[in-house]
Amino acid sequence: MMDERLKFIARLLDGERMSDLCREFGIARKTGYKIWNRYRDVGLKALSDRSRRPYRYANQIPIQIEKYIVRCKEERPTWGAPKIRELVCKKFPEIKLPAKSTVHAVLDRNGLVNRRKRARYKAQGTALSNSDEPNDLWCTDFKGEFMLGDRRYCYPLTITDYASRYLLACEGLETTKQDFTFSVFERVFQEFGLPKSIRSDNGNPFSCPRGLFGLSKLSVWWLRLGIQIERIRPGHPEQNGRHERMHRTLKKDATKPAAGNFLQQQSKFDEFLNIYNHERPHEALEMKTPADFYKKSDRRYQGLLDLKYPFGKMWDFEKTKTEFGS
Repeated sequence: MMDERLKFIARLLDGERMSDLCREFGIARKTGYKIWNRYRDVGLKALSDRSRRPYRYANQIPIQIEKYIVRCKEERPTWGAPKIRELVCKKFPEIKLPAKSTVHAVLDRNGLVNRRKRARYKAQGTALSNSDEPNDLWCTDFKGEFMLGDRRYCYPLTITDYASRYLLACEGLETTKQDFTFSVFERVFQEFGLPKSIRSDNGNPFSCPRGLFGLSKLSVWWLRLGIQIERIRPGHPEQNGRHERMHRTLKKDATKPAAGNFLQQQSKFDEFLNIYNHERPHEALEMKTPADFYKKSDRRYQGLLDLKYPFGKMWDFEKTKTEFGS
């Protein structure tokens, strides 16, 4: 998808017409303008993922030093990284002293660290609300992945308003990792405002089994924005039934057959979203459309309250815009 977007933008910058390019790439003009607008707002970051490859690799030391650390631990099994580090310093005074974390990493790689087993969070459902007012509750989930024509998997992230059934977002992502999910939710918050609550299942990235009470970075961000969290019980997708019903329609209308690549598939999603919200009658809404009932939230997205820890007895709160809740 990155290469396709880069080629698309490059040819636009060369002066080619938007309509001609959209026709050649097999996407709708709405999708083409969405890619162009994101490029103008953010630059190349909107088109490609930043490399996670580190500039340097931490915890790397000469093999002779690593063997000496392992031998010291085997001879003195009750000694930890700080004490073994001092032995290394005395044995090899001419080298730069490794950090304690580096010594610990060497011991860990060689299976010489006894780890305490932490109790994993057992996912449970929360109390579920039921409201007839728009933006009281949003529902979100990843529709099951499917393969595109270019042999890559697409993971559609969807967000709906519970009361009106309005489809707020349907974005085809390359993975369910939270970094990609953050950007989708931030765009939705900027366009539609903030809901009172968000309902999801207990999967990644909405929940984290290693986090306190199963909180992930994404759900912590929601809490800091003043959004309540609702979770369905594991193995009970019917508790998010309205959203799952939308997924059935999405699968039938926009994924069979799948498009050839991500750009073309996103164009199909954009068309489905427009028809679902503005044209398709809904029986539960007395044959009206979700757009007839939905209105944007009065709670505008304006960033977060950045907490400054107290000095003495004074608390100071400074309002700042932050990137993805960090």
